Amino acid sequence: MITVLAAGRGASSVSAGGASSERPSVEVMTAEDGEEILDKLARNRRIDAVLLMPGAGAAELAAAIREEDPAGPPVYAWGDGAGIEGVRALPARSAEEAIAAIVAELAG
Repeated sequence: MITVLAAGRGASSVSAGGASSERPSVEVMTAEDGEEILDKLARNRRIDAVLLMPGAGAAELAAAIREEDPAGPPVYAWGDGAGIEGVRALPARSAEEAIAAIVAELAG
């Protein structure tokens, strides 16, 4: 099981996408605001990766996540959030594509 936290405005509409027999099971957790995101990260050590939603505040959110837990899960972004320092950029057109790319990377 790979758990991805979709973080930021619009995260509540993100799903794991289509199931595939070639990839592990995927759970997508969501959190929309900074406090909720940091709380979920602190309470759920099973989170394997964070996917930042594009939009205003993504850079500040990435900084807050790293400040709270520098050794935490890797942070990814797609869309206009892909240029944030310390965040792994994904060439995706949707959150579902971004999650599929994260799963592929984490599953090896």
